[in-house]
Amino acid sequence: MVLDQIELWARDFTKLPVYWLNGLAGTGKSTIAQTIAERMFAEGQLGASFFCSRDFEDRSNLHFIFPTIAVQLAQRYTEFRSIFVSLVDSDPDVAHDSLSNQMDKLIVQLLKETSISTIIVIDALDECKDKESTSAILSVLARFVLQVPKVKFFLTGRPEPRIWKGFHLPLLTKATDIFLLHEVKPDQVNSDIRQFFKESLLELAYHHPGLDHWPAKEQMDLLCERAAGLFVYAVATVKFIDSQNYPPKKRLDLLLQSPGGSVHVGGTEFEENTSLDSLYRLILQGAFKSDGAEDDPKVHSVLAAIVLAANPLSPSAIATLLGVDPEDVTPILSSIHSLLILHEDISKPVRPFHKSFPDFITNPTRCTNQKLCISPSHHLGLLVLCLNLMNNTLEKNMCQLPEAVNNSQVEDLQERADKYVSQGLQYACRFWHKHLVNEPTTKRDEITSALYCFLQKKFLYWLEVLSVLGAVRNAVDALKFVADTLQTSADLNQDTSLLDLANDCFRFVMGFFEVISTSAPHIYHSALPLSPKESLVQRYYGSQADPLAKVICGVPDLWDPSIANARFPERISAVGWSPCSRFIAVTWAASPKIVILDAVTLKQLYTVYPKSRGSHWGKIVFSPDGHLLVGYSWFACIVTWDLQTG
Repeated sequence: MVLDQIELWARDFTKLPVYWLNGLAGTGKSTIAQTIAERMFAEGQLGASFFCSRDFEDRSNLHFIFPTIAVQLAQRYTEFRSIFVSLVDSDPDVAHDSLSNQMDKLIVQLLKETSISTIIVIDALDECKDKESTSAILSVLARFVLQVPKVKFFLTGRPEPRIWKGFHLPLLTKATDIFLLHEVKPDQVNSDIRQFFKESLLELAYHHPGLDHWPAKEQMDLLCERAAGLFVYAVATVKFIDSQNYPPKKRLDLLLQSPGGSVHVGGTEFEENTSLDSLYRLILQGAFKSDGAEDDPKVHSVLAAIVLAANPLSPSAIATLLGVDPEDVTPILSSIHSLLILHEDISKPVRPFHKSFPDFITNPTRCTNQKLCISPSHHLGLLVLCLNLMNNTLEKNMCQLPEAVNNSQVEDLQERADKYVSQGLQYACRFWHKHLVNEPTTKRDEITSALYCFLQKKFLYWLEVLSVLGAVRNAVDALKFVADTLQTSADLNQDTSLLDLANDCFRFVMGFFEVISTSAPHIYHSALPLSPKESLVQRYYGSQADPLAKVICGVPDLWDPSIANARFPERISAVGWSPCSRFIAVTWAASPKIVILDAVTLKQLYTVYPKSRGSHWGKIVFSPDGHLLVGYSWFACIVTWDLQTG
């Protein structure tokens, strides 16, 4: 019924251009979005799709949505592609503009010019990182959606306050059909879930002889009762029953013998006598041995790596991180396969099949068995694993790059990275600092020792890897975060020499950011020979310097007080510094535009164009929360911009 209604909307371009499938967690929104995308693609109507996910950095970043959609439209439609290529050639930084400029330049203007009729699908808007009280994406969509009447937008998301407010903006309200998935009549939902159970279990019975007339009607009734309208429960149940190691009949009996309870999904408590939490608990208990076997810590480590990873890890990467054989990880993943999305290829990332599982296992009020629960302190265990992996495996010129070459000159750079730097080591290099949390720990000495070893012996090799991966910005974030944490953590701030070393490494990266980003070999050819004579980096690594020219004079003794500097061809009229210390706003006397810079690297992030093109700004300041920018014009006007939407 739901799919039929959506398909009728999709095919009828006289209907409203926006459709919001609104539903609570576990009600099947993403499954429906995937199905609609597949059907529209089969009919040649799908222009582009973006499936947001908090598990992946690039799929939770709002600024990736419109550029990704534009690229897909260019791949799909020849007429769109020709204009798109010309636009990117003339304005290569367009993908770094504000959300408003992105949608206007990359999508709206091009769709107007080509008159393409298409459907765009965006799933799980609530999983994007959005600081606005009203969804930034929806604020932008509200401005432009009526300008492209031949384009339809199918969107899904939980009814969170910022999403709800976005769809109730005046311009978007009159353009949107809203379907409340969780308000579908219970009889209809239960009928769909029963049908899902019937077809799925019938398929299982077909592959297992002796399961005629299985399951019994009473068992089917109990399964549907426990599902309580949640498709996520039904899917997890079928995945649990379909085990390679146990007969389906025994798995179903075990499940139905377990006690029921209340279901929590996304902080919402559902009907009693049904329990998603109980199902998760039962599955997890099967992975842990009742006698506290020696494998239990390994199970816990695997679960922590899956749930707490900054970016999903593959089974092979998890094994590398834990220092075990992949064959030791595979059985653990198999024992909880019903909670995960697994692939036959162990190099593909493994992640929770639904966000309600990490919500459960990291919440001690729901996952009351401490043996099963993953707490924030488990981050520190992952931190030690990352540091140990880097300390044990990082080497000079791991990717075997030719001498003095720029990264861009190495045609097989990515292939070299994949060949010589394992997935686990790539993860550790990119994200180790994400696991440095300010939690009480007994690992203080272990963490301090590992950090000392890393910064004193492996620092430059780490920068090499980040240079090859195009992720030197991660080094800036990591070292700044380490220095800040060492200053504030009661457990880690007892040794000021480690703080001094972290700050010195930070200055090295800041001072030679362009060099390191451009060429990994030039860390030794250029950056190191020119670093201050009395710097700690020079003390520990100076013997590895390999200058291509002899440095006779000009190398300072100490770091310059200025952390970064940039030159501009025009006279700057105003500068603003964001409260979070991440952004700088700059405007020029001869230009009305305002450029937002990365406060660390001084790289241009995006540009804000005032509606009043004749304005020149005498002062610009950020709001206290950093979301807004306020400009005072010499022409006696004050303008406020939303920094996400532009």
